[in-house]
Amino acid sequence: MKTLPLGVEPVVAPRHIFNDSRSLIGLTHKEVAEKLREIGIPEKQCRMRAQQIWHWIYFRGAKSFDEMKNISKEMRNKFAEHFDVGRPEIIEALISKDGTRKWLMKFPDRQEVETVFIPEADRGTLCISSQVGCTLTCKFCHTGTQRLVRNLSPTEIVMQLLVARDYLGEWPSPSEGRLVSTIVLMGMGEPLYNFENVKKAMQIVMDDNGINLSRRRITLSTSGVVPEIYRCGEELGVNLAISLHAVDDETRSEIMPINKKYPIDELLTACKNYGGIKNSRKITFEYILLKGINDSDEDAFKLVKLIKDYKIHAKVNLIPFNPWPGSSYERPGKERISKFSKIIFDQGISAPIRTTRGEDILAACGQLKSESEKARKSIKKT
Repeated sequence: MKTLPLGVEPVVAPRHIFNDSRSLIGLTHKEVAEKLREIGIPEKQCRMRAQQIWHWIYFRGAKSFDEMKNISKEMRNKFAEHFDVGRPEIIEALISKDGTRKWLMKFPDRQEVETVFIPEADRGTLCISSQVGCTLTCKFCHTGTQRLVRNLSPTEIVMQLLVARDYLGEWPSPSEGRLVSTIVLMGMGEPLYNFENVKKAMQIVMDDNGINLSRRRITLSTSGVVPEIYRCGEELGVNLAISLHAVDDETRSEIMPINKKYPIDELLTACKNYGGIKNSRKITFEYILLKGINDSDEDAFKLVKLIKDYKIHAKVNLIPFNPWPGSSYERPGKERISKFSKIIFDQGISAPIRTTRGEDILAACGQLKSESEKARKSIKKT
């Protein structure tokens, strides 16, 4: 029997590669009903049929209309002539030694994104991408070395969750004990530069007629697109995570060019007024620790002062830098990281150190897609 290399999971081949222009995934109830109306489904049936299709897509995980057994064969055939509920092509499916999973999926236009699942004792977190590539060029992020190709559609954003649940065997959708219990928009791209599509996708994920994931279980991570932070709070209301990574404008502008457009004062003012912070929910400040750049005791005390001066109900998520080929940055030593965390904790603010996950399959923070793409190109040349 043929054995697979360590860390490689068998790729589940879709019955057919989905057609983005025909897909019903990522459409609202109303939009699905309108699509049915356009192909001649009687007006009185459209809403009911749309609800049936939604149930099969988001509760049962159907990948074809043939699976929708409570719909007549004639009707299923009619749907299949015009529409699609298939999946993207999976190029790679990897499993880390720590249980982290990563899927590289290709869409019909041949563009690719990566999605990561991180299992933990009390939850399972799915890290979803919102763009192909990224436009922000953060100096410490490998993903940021890629050019922005395009935004992902609601179909492609929702599809990442469906693929994860396919591989994890999580259909029909459980009401309790979900493997994918939390979603973080922390994959490739800046979600607030694709806000309309992200918003629509997350509203579909939260809909109680479908996957029914609470907004309290969804976190959107942004590098600081200030105008859209206000919109996100008012129109979506999910948890907010801010990629802060420095405590003064000079340092932040050097490692995160977006700070030149939206400096720290504007960013923290938006955080203070974020409409999604209700019922004791906190804003998370993500802070990647770079040796000799932003990891001093003085930086830790300044970070605490910023949070307190702006009166933000917050916690800090400390991220030791994940090295990647060509980067000029280094990860601080364990003692320095622990001291930084302790200073913040001692001032009454939670500052856990994020355990690096999936580093052996390049699934850790800031490592997505670039290296796997480079590795495949290297193999082709040999």
